[in-house]
Amino acid sequence: MEYDFTLRFKLQAATYSVEQLIERLGEAGCDDATVGIGQSGRIALNFTRESASASDAVLSAIRDIRGAIPGAELIEAAPDYVGLTDVADLVGMSRQNLRKLMASHLDFPTPVHSGTHSQVWHLEIVLQLIELAHVAQQCNLAREASKLEPAAQQRLRELVTAEPQAS
Repeated sequence: MEYDFTLRFKLQAATYSVEQLIERLGEAGCDDATVGIGQSGRIALNFTRESASASDAVLSAIRDIRGAIPGAELIEAAPDYVGLTDVADLVGMSRQNLRKLMASHLDFPTPVHSGTHSQVWHLEIVLQLIELAHVAQQCNLAREASKLEPAAQQRLRELVTAEPQAS
C-alpha cells in the first residue's frame, strides 16, 4: 500500500550543502520524498512510500533519514495535528457551525494546544469522533425510519433503491 506523510527534522550544524543533503538522502533510499529546506537548520520530507503498513513506511523513512543525516532530530511526523479549519473541512461544515457544535457538546475532544486564536487536535482523535458520529447518525436515521407507517417505509425503500420491494 502507498502512504503519504511528512517528516520534519532539526539538523545539527550545517555540515552539508543542500545539494549534498539531497544526494545523501537519495542514496539512503529517500528517493520517494520531496525535500523542503525553507528554514535554516530544518528539513522537511514529503514521502509517498510503498510499504506493508503505515508504521513500516514511517519508521523506515526515519531510519533512512537518520542514516543519511547523522544527528538529525525528528520534530514532527504529519499528518497528526489539525486546526479548526481542517476539522471543519473533514466533516463538511463551516468553521462557525463546527465551533457551535464544539460549544454544545461537552464530549468533543480536548485540543492538545489552545492558543489565544487557535486550537489544535490530534487528527486520529477527530477521525474517531467522525466515525462514531457516522455510526450514531445511522442508528438515529434507522430509529426515525422505523417510526414511519409501513406503506411510507415501502415508498421510501422504492425511492432509495429505485426498485420496488416485494410486500
